Amino acid sequence: MGNEESVFFSRVLTELTLSFHIIYATIGVGIPLMIMIAQWLGIRKQDEHYILLARRWTRGFVITVAVGVVTGTAIGLQLSLLWPNFMELAGNVIALPLFMETFAFFFEAIFLGIYLYTWDRFENQKKHLLLLIPVAVGASFSAVFITIVNAFMNAPQGFDLVNGQLVNINPVLAMFNPAMPTKVAHVLATAYMTSAFVLASIGAFRLLKGSDHIYHKKALFLTMKIGLIFSIAAAVIGDFSGKYLAEYQPEKLAAAEWHFETHEGAPLMLYGVLDDGEVKYALKIPYALSILAHSDPKAEVIGLNEFPEDEIPPLYIHYLFDGMVTIGMWMMALSLVYVVGVWMKWSFIRTRWYRWLIVFGGPLSMVAIELGWWFAEVGRQPWILRGIMKVEDAATTSGQVDLMLLLFAGLYLILAIGSTVVLTRMFRKNTVEQELADRELEKEGEFR
Repeated sequence: MGNEESVFFSRVLTELTLSFHIIYATIGVGIPLMIMIAQWLGIRKQDEHYILLARRWTRGFVITVAVGVVTGTAIGLQLSLLWPNFMELAGNVIALPLFMETFAFFFEAIFLGIYLYTWDRFENQKKHLLLLIPVAVGASFSAVFITIVNAFMNAPQGFDLVNGQLVNINPVLAMFNPAMPTKVAHVLATAYMTSAFVLASIGAFRLLKGSDHIYHKKALFLTMKIGLIFSIAAAVIGDFSGKYLAEYQPEKLAAAEWHFETHEGAPLMLYGVLDDGEVKYALKIPYALSILAHSDPKAEVIGLNEFPEDEIPPLYIHYLFDGMVTIGMWMMALSLVYVVGVWMKWSFIRTRWYRWLIVFGGPLSMVAIELGWWFAEVGRQPWILRGIMKVEDAATTSGQVDLMLLLFAGLYLILAIGSTVVLTRMFRKNTVEQELADRELEKEGEFR
């Protein structure tokens, strides 16, 4: 296997691993917050349905955590095996957040275990709720620290490179790079948003299947409200991300928007196709790119003509960006209509077709997460460490990467099927109605 093939298979395997891991990682970051909100509501309102919601979500969450650990470990392994030159350079600078991510996970896992096995052990449920705080904080900070590493790849700082040697290393400066604030905020907001919409899709599906229990209606309304809040937050942070790109990664913004020539008052291009360098059938929003980049409709936006051809990201990232934004705006509108509809007592939000829209909203939100990560990674090309090291210079020269790809693909297939089967059987055998009836029997026994 030649070097080009090694680079190709290394890229495919890394993309496969990240694409699979991000599903479980997103749920792992967002669900603890949902559990905490549900249990807090249950205690505050003295409502058994919200308490049961927290219990059932926790059981499912534990399964996804287990799979997330396996795929997260695979990423750590592959960074060293597939990208040794990158790790040799960057590992000296950015190892601190990699270590902190592991610490945050252990912090989360320890308290998750205690929380899980102490249901009904506390007379005061508020004390049990307190155990969820480190779980939610640990889950979120796992995302924070690993995203800091990704941000460093986009805006490397905290070291000097003199004759190929690293000097003046400052790990804290490397962590707090210019890309960090918007990347971390966007990852957290979209993880919370997606987790809420995934849970909402489950609630809507149960209602469609005839389980017209008030439990599912409460679950649906709660998760759609949370999804709406974080979809608005993601849109606001996305605006800040656009301004970051305009200042620090203008080639990525220009490629995403098919902005070929530097000029003032640049329009935003949505959809369309490229025909010999000419944009056709696109929806043009006048001055919107200048507003996104600089908050000024007349501002100058740097075009792709300012960059060498071998440093321009692939132009198909335009579709990744459009897909991510379109799904985000659609889910914001869908949840807004639902929340307002509940308050205004609109009947159509209870119709089958509207509930099916919510059901499809969960997978769609996860697609948006995938598109966002592909956009983040492909948009940095050809760099693995922007301005310092290209992907082709970072990859392994091993001839066994194609075999590794097959082995890991098989592992992910087994994990996907296994986790789906376990989760499906877990909730099919323990229905909401059965659990509520069992709780009532327990209470009657205690009363006697």
